[in-house]
Amino acid sequence: MYVTGEVLVLFRMQDSPLWEQIGTGFVRHYYQLFQSYRAKLADLYIAESMLTWEGEKICGKEAITKKLLNLGIKKIGHTITAQDHQPTTDGCILSMVVGQLKADNDQVMGFHQIFLLREINSAWVCTNEMFRLAIHNFA
Repeated sequence: MYVTGEVLVLFRMQDSPLWEQIGTGFVRHYYQLFQSYRAKLADLYIAESMLTWEGEKICGKEAITKKLLNLGIKKIGHTITAQDHQPTTDGCILSMVVGQLKADNDQVMGFHQIFLLREINSAWVCTNEMFRLAIHNFA
């Protein structure tokens, strides 16, 4: 029997707990938007959302969107090498992503990103997010 990668992923997702399916779907959607239409990322945040980007703390949907639109990157590609998801005791989903990114003509760099997802009005939004490049400065 021949199974394509897409069918295999769908089969595995159906065997996964709902919180893992939601986390995996959110991560896929987030990086697709980041790579193709970054302005639409605004739909994934709320007014109270918080982002820590390389140590810089950014609060609110508008400020987060502005930061993500003004990174100075024209073209970016992400490769997700691992992702883990956990349900929290208050009904949220905690997602951790490890991967590599290629921005413009820069070298490929590793990164780590964490999302805290909450269901509000039947939609999953990101209330908290942290991003760090996997660069070690041993100075």
